[in-house]
Amino acid sequence: MTVGSVLLAGGTLGFLPILGFWMVPVGLLVLSHDLPYVRRKRRRFSVWWERRRMRQRD
Repeated sequence: MTVGSVLLAGGTLGFLPILGFWMVPVGLLVLSHDLPYVRRKRRRFSVWWERRRMRQRD
């Protein structure tokens, strides 16, 4: 949880050269492994994305 929180905090400083806005989604992804609510949302999004890809492929 510490790494995810640090990434989110660093993402708020996205205007700096090394820190960037890319840290926000990475921080959320790291936190999604620890927080059940976010894990469910990530899984739901993953299932939706795969179903969408399969429909577009047909």
